[in-house]
Amino acid sequence: MITDATSELCQLADCDLLASVRRAALDERSATRHLIALLSELDARRLYLGEGFSSLFTYCTQALHLSEHATYNRIEAARAARRFPVIFELLEAGSVTLTTVRLVAPHLTEANHRALLERLHHKSKRDVELVIATLTPAPDVRSVVRKLRAPLPARIPEVSDAANSTVVEVSMLRQNTVPAATPSRPAEVKPLAPERYKIQVTVSREAHDKLRRAQDLLRHVVPNGDPAIILERALDLLVADLERTRLCQTARSQPLRKSQRATRHVPAAVRREVWHRDGGQCTFQGAQGRCAETGFLEFHHVVPYAEGGPTTASNLELRCRSHNQYEAERWFGAGRPPTMRESRTYFGP
Repeated sequence: MITDATSELCQLADCDLLASVRRAALDERSATRHLIALLSELDARRLYLGEGFSSLFTYCTQALHLSEHATYNRIEAARAARRFPVIFELLEAGSVTLTTVRLVAPHLTEANHRALLERLHHKSKRDVELVIATLTPAPDVRSVVRKLRAPLPARIPEVSDAANSTVVEVSMLRQNTVPAATPSRPAEVKPLAPERYKIQVTVSREAHDKLRRAQDLLRHVVPNGDPAIILERALDLLVADLERTRLCQTARSQPLRKSQRATRHVPAAVRREVWHRDGGQCTFQGAQGRCAETGFLEFHHVVPYAEGGPTTASNLELRCRSHNQYEAERWFGAGRPPTMRESRTYFGP
């Protein structure tokens, strides 16, 4: 059922809708900044005690009905902003997010807070974690391979995949060194230090058996069977194979042979040329700049193949799947026939 508010939004022109979204985001940042300032003062006065709550956290979750995650972010930001008021301005400007402030707050000092916060302008959570890892490197995690205990099911399944699962926790090192013996506490995938990352995955019994087999075969090179070194070697082979099959990277490239008939097939030489020219990234240029997507890439005919566009490097560009579809809809319309939809050329073998 379409409400009156939704009906009004449907009538907005595209430019008006975009402008309204920007204004709403600005209003939200202003409201968040104001809430953070209020929570900071409320925390300082400990007014939540008089309201019948033992902590600011319970006050926010039970009286204000904020989610636990939202509460945690806002409390940490409020306390950090009380120490360093510049955070209020950065939050309202959208230069940093609540998550950024929460992550970096323990590392802020009177001496470094301005430079460090400026360094984190418009950074993703992954980028922020990398900066923090640079500031305070953590020890390498101990390589561990262990079997997981399957949870008790409500009913007995035929075969429990979970019972055959294995957690592989490794520290990826740029140098093939033996990891430190000090284990790190469990955490999400994140950088531990510059050039070092913790990766924790759950694999099947078959993958576990392959890892054990690889360890046995590499004992003469990797005596301790370190999964980190084996994983890095396996990724080297996988990436090389994918570059060969998808990017047609070979030691000796064959020259492009001219075809007498039109075809959607993208020759190997053209694949290589387009990939290197476009930098392995979607080339769609939007109002806010170039798309940064590097996954799910496809070859896009600038002049569609259905309209006679040739499959040549000059007429091909890399597009992510979403922008390739978007370009097709802009050219042919959303209700284009199936023959037009088939003009999409996927990036890959």
